[in-house]
Amino acid sequence: MGKRSNEPFLWGLFSAGGVVAALLMPIHLLLFGLAFPLGWLDPPAYERALAVARHPLARIYLFVFCAAPLFHWAHRFRFTLYDGLQIKHLNDLIFVFCYGGAIGGTVLAGYLLWTLSELLPWLLAWQI
Repeated sequence: MGKRSNEPFLWGLFSAGGVVAALLMPIHLLLFGLAFPLGWLDPPAYERALAVARHPLARIYLFVFCAAPLFHWAHRFRFTLYDGLQIKHLNDLIFVFCYGGAIGGTVLAGYLLWTLSELLPWLLAWQI
């Protein structure tokens, strides 16, 4: 029996990350990048934002919101280097760099979301 490929799984992560990046990121950028800072909408109160961020479903949502686009980037960048720069001879190094970076970013996002209750007051204290 031959070796099974992990390509279908990686293409699935690529697809999921593309959907998250295309559908959810523009909404967040509109709200937190324009609407709240420019006063078009009232931002949520600190207590409300903290309560939402502590909810387990919100943490799962934020985890997927951070992790899925990282794997989309990793897959796209990998094939850009393979096909665009024609450096397939560095296959193992590129694979480790791209997906290792995505895994590292995912672990960091998970850690930050896990400790969000302790970090959020500290982060908000540094706002100007």
